[in-house]
Amino acid sequence: MKAQQLKNAILQLAIQGKLVPQDPNDEPASVLLEKIKQEKEKLIAEGKIKKSKKASDNPPYPNECEFPFEIPESWVWVNICDVANLINGDRGKNYPSKDKLYNFGIPFISAVNLEQDTVSENKLLYLSEQQYKLLGSGKLRKNDIIFCLRGSLGKCAVYPFETGAIASSLAILRLYNLGKVNLDFFYFYINSSLIKDEINKYNNGTAQPNLSAGNLGKFLFPLPPLSEQKRIVAKIEELLPFIEQYAKKEQELTALHQEFPERLKKSILQAAIQGKLTEQNSNDEPTVELVKRIQAEKERLILEKKIKKPKQHSEIIVRDNSHYEIVDGVERCIDDEIPFEIPESWCWVKLNQLGEIVGGGTPKTDNDTNWSNGNIAWITPADMKNVKGKYISHGERYITLEGLNSSSTRMLSASSIVYSSRAPIGYIAITNNTLCTNQGFKSIDLYNKSIVDYLYYGLIYFTPLIQSRASGTTFKEISGADLGKILIPIPPLSEQKRIVAKIEQLFLSLENLG
Repeated sequence: MKAQQLKNAILQLAIQGKLVPQDPNDEPASVLLEKIKQEKEKLIAEGKIKKSKKASDNPPYPNECEFPFEIPESWVWVNICDVANLINGDRGKNYPSKDKLYNFGIPFISAVNLEQDTVSENKLLYLSEQQYKLLGSGKLRKNDIIFCLRGSLGKCAVYPFETGAIASSLAILRLYNLGKVNLDFFYFYINSSLIKDEINKYNNGTAQPNLSAGNLGKFLFPLPPLSEQKRIVAKIEELLPFIEQYAKKEQELTALHQEFPERLKKSILQAAIQGKLTEQNSNDEPTVELVKRIQAEKERLILEKKIKKPKQHSEIIVRDNSHYEIVDGVERCIDDEIPFEIPESWCWVKLNQLGEIVGGGTPKTDNDTNWSNGNIAWITPADMKNVKGKYISHGERYITLEGLNSSSTRMLSASSIVYSSRAPIGYIAITNNTLCTNQGFKSIDLYNKSIVDYLYYGLIYFTPLIQSRASGTTFKEISGADLGKILIPIPPLSEQKRIVAKIEQLFLSLENLG
């Protein structure tokens, strides 16, 4: 049972007379009702409230009336209008327009100000005293109950201030005598399932339900003796802290349940990238051989002038259990840059050793020849929001060959990795086909496509590190140079395939759990 269900059950017991024992010494509610009627007649005689046009001397609850449940003999069924005056907001010519509402003055309450059983001062607007005096109805007093008749139907709160006024979507429930009906008991009743069930009969799913203050006044109210009302309130207030604690634990459990799959995914990726998700196989070709092939492919592309020769040549070696980077013949120890240990058959490499880091661009949007009838897929970070799974083929827009050649965007080959470098950093996908991107990406066109699936998951794991290395004032961005310096642990190719298969098997199991 959820916390709200438990609270509803307690309120239901309360209004059925089952939460506390009855006391035969209590003055019966029928006597109490006569006193309330006398108070009501007195208020009518004094002109403080109006006599209902539909009022009758007949009992408000004839014998044939079907009551929703049985109540104790000392209780009595009444209508809300028997114990409370229902007041609409002023809906006439004096209703304040927006230009008559200010940031100070007399509070003017609308539905937006009713939050979790309280009147919130967030977004609260105010009337001038002059405008307030012009209102013919809807004026608030302290301890009035504000009830929403439209929109958030049934939302309510006890008014805490001395004066105020309500918007036309609200109604006021003002008890005739706070000494005869306990305000807290009445408010608990207003929040009970009995009221909610009645409200649902009027809720037609639109912003204009058929509930009026008159309808609300006809709702049945089980009236207990006054002493019992107070005992019920005391018991509810005794139980509420336990319900609140239960609700807090429930929220924590819900949050944990929602966060668990993502937390577990991070743990799976961490184990994968550290070589702890699958077993190593001594028969696998060492990673150093794979790295040599990647380097050879890079050299071939340079010779064929398909990519530019980098300004610096870099490689990472291991000697005497230490890692060294050699840049143009200059060697330095990088042990302090290695984040964790990896199996002996693995290698640390920098991302720019695995592929060309490619930026993007946007053709001029005011030149129709860059866009009209284009057939070259062109993506933005916004397109990545809709990507389901690992792959992307296109975005919402296409560019022409003229657009490609006239801008800084670059064509990426299939099985490249597109990686958003700003707003936000870390959207990632594998290209299903050739495409290009706008300037919000630093993509990796791999020299050897066989590593693409493993590197895809590796970059997801290292995204928090990449984000930490971003710079910028308006928004953070990772440069191509800084992205290229990210160290990536590379397993043997056969192990990469086992790792990817295991990750995807476990991720699928997590999705099935949800």
